[in-house]
Amino acid sequence: MEWSGVMPAITTKFTSDDKLDLDLFNKNLEFQLKSDVQAIVLAGSLGEASTLSQDEKNILTKNTVEFINNKIPVVVNIAEQSTKEALDSVKCAEKYGASGLMVLPPMRYKSGRNETISYFESIAMSTNLPIMIYNNPVDYGIEVTIDMFEELLKCNNIKAVKESTRDISNVTRLKNSFGSRLKIMTGVDTIALESLIMGADGWIAGLVCAFPEETVAVYKLHSQGKIKEAIEIFRWFLPLLELDINPKLVQNIKLAESILDIGSENVRLPRKPLYGKEREEVLSIINYGISNRPDLTKYNY
Repeated sequence: MEWSGVMPAITTKFTSDDKLDLDLFNKNLEFQLKSDVQAIVLAGSLGEASTLSQDEKNILTKNTVEFINNKIPVVVNIAEQSTKEALDSVKCAEKYGASGLMVLPPMRYKSGRNETISYFESIAMSTNLPIMIYNNPVDYGIEVTIDMFEELLKCNNIKAVKESTRDISNVTRLKNSFGSRLKIMTGVDTIALESLIMGADGWIAGLVCAFPEETVAVYKLHSQGKIKEAIEIFRWFLPLLELDINPKLVQNIKLAESILDIGSENVRLPRKPLYGKEREEVLSIINYGISNRPDLTKYNY
């Protein structure tokens, strides 16, 4: 498991009668694979994890592992309310072939410092799978600080962080503190290129679900030191990327997938598809982006 490159936080596809739509899910997966992403992240926030049953997560994991067939790793999200539930989910991820885990802090209950450390440690000690801790205090109210990582990194299988504090200087803090011991995956689309420039190892992306080729192009151009070219694409991309830092990021991104025929607008209640003026505004951003897509053939990467 290499914590680098572009990893889509892939959306979960549903039929119109609220069942898993594995055919459409696999259609998007194939598009991601052809675009040279480095791993797939399943059942994250963008994947509507909070609305999925454990059986559905198991079906998604088994399907994805079989469909990908060892081409790239499959990372399963662990986002549960209790340590017991989290440990049960880890066992399921192992059983169905996950290559790694993305672990959120406890859901609903805002755990204190020692509780949060104990939660992550319990998960790490229960498995040999490599772990990426999701650090997103903006959305989940719990920050994993530098001093907390100092304790957590005593667990050898805690390998990476999904850095979503939205504080770009935190990439430098992490690098200064841990060097290459802790891999950094930027998790905020709108500051992804800046994070890569400051030393992040990869990008767990949202709009990649609809625009994988452009996302991979930004990452690869940066990796090759072609910063000017990466910036050129990123400037085109930014209005689309801003759809990811929005309470309705799921609906926004699914609308983009639908327009590009690699997804649908179906979401699970209580979410509902966008409608009215809100939908028109998002649709305008998406359509403008599509009509002005950069010609990637002019970039040598």
